[in-house]
Amino acid sequence: MPEPMRKEPGAASLADRRWVLLALTCVGAFMAPLDGSIVAVALPRMGPALGLTYGASMWVQASYLLTMAVLLIPLGRLADRRGRMHFYLAGILIFTLGSLAAALSVDGTTLILSRILQGAGGSLLTATSAAIVTAVFPPGERGRALGLNVMCVYAGLSVGPPLGGFLVDHFGWPWIFLVNLPIGLLVFGWGWLLLPGREAPAEGGRGDLPGTLLLGGSLLCLLLPLTFGSQWGWTAWSTWGLLACAACLAALFLRAETKAEAPLLDLKLLRKNRLFAMANLAALLNYMALYGIAILTAVHLQLVQGRSARAAGWIMLCQPLMQACLSPLAGRLSDRMGSRSLSTAGMLLTALGMGLLAALDRQAGAPQVVLALAVVGIGMAAFSAPNTSAVMGSVDRGQLSVASAFLGTMRVMGQALSIAFLGGIASMRLSPEEWQQLLHRHGSLHASGAFAWGYSAAMLTGALLALLGAWASLTRGARRAG
Repeated sequence: MPEPMRKEPGAASLADRRWVLLALTCVGAFMAPLDGSIVAVALPRMGPALGLTYGASMWVQASYLLTMAVLLIPLGRLADRRGRMHFYLAGILIFTLGSLAAALSVDGTTLILSRILQGAGGSLLTATSAAIVTAVFPPGERGRALGLNVMCVYAGLSVGPPLGGFLVDHFGWPWIFLVNLPIGLLVFGWGWLLLPGREAPAEGGRGDLPGTLLLGGSLLCLLLPLTFGSQWGWTAWSTWGLLACAACLAALFLRAETKAEAPLLDLKLLRKNRLFAMANLAALLNYMALYGIAILTAVHLQLVQGRSARAAGWIMLCQPLMQACLSPLAGRLSDRMGSRSLSTAGMLLTALGMGLLAALDRQAGAPQVVLALAVVGIGMAAFSAPNTSAVMGSVDRGQLSVASAFLGTMRVMGQALSIAFLGGIASMRLSPEEWQQLLHRHGSLHASGAFAWGYSAAMLTGALLALLGAWASLTRGARRAG
């Protein structure tokens, strides 16, 4: 059972300022999804400008996600020991510097390296944001607070598409990264002035370097072939070799963690905490289903239907807007009625929305696309905050950043797998030459038809994954106290 709320060094003053802390973490939580949603809209313009192939375009997103996947759990464990607020502010600074570097990129390589730097900052933000909120709010207010935090995540997603379309159409793609600079500097300065010297380390102890290296190597070896297997070939030796390495490193990691004095990850969370394990599985399936929607729908609207980046951004606004508006309500409901039924219903609605997207034809009007995306948004709102509250409420206070980081790792792995599976399905009938033609808006009817078919197949696959997520939510057990 998780520990009850107790006073730690500096905890009283932090709890007294919990609403200010929530505001601080909410502004930071706005940044990463803003960047992700803007990039999704801008990829069709960035491709010709930087000479990106389809694979390189996917690397722009995948490099960010791979970096986060490798760093989240180690940094979450370190934040639990050394102080979450300091790590949060470091994440803001690194993310802002990465955004500046991305804006100054001159080719695909420099852009991808900048995205890696952004991923390092994003991992610090993800590992600490929900942990900070959970640590300072009592259980009866946790769902409401996390709902507001999730609302700001979706607000970033909401602002991203129309803002990205406007910036790309009027100023050029570098401005999608430059927009992060004033936000990052404001949050860093605010946090530095608000909380200097107020937070004591949660615990001391040695780190787990072997576990960190084994886990990072395993995740890299897993995600690389899944992301690029469609280009390398699913039967290529490099694909299967890396997958075999991932399995071996994962086995070595599990063995090392059972013997470590201060393990990177307490395996009891997975073996004996059914709520924690199944809620994280639901999150993994959720993001496997959903992350491909933003990228693939932006491409479909612009390159198949011929809409401008700005028009595509406005159409895509409906999904994150529904999520932003309804997430606080879902969080408050989870405080009163528990999270399992809400999370399950949310995944079922998500499956319905993706089924509607799969049924769209090439000439589908904007109202049809908006309706399907709105249903997905309602489902996401019902799932995300209650599921996050369930995960964070199922662990001891000394494991909050690790729990937040593990949930973030499931999200990042789900996003990377979504790019691999849904992106691969969407492009399976396109040759490299036809993809380049689509990027330059001179694609043949065959090329646009091939992508339209792939888009429908990818959305149907996502709907099936969402149904599996509903099963995981339904069978994870009742809400635990605390």
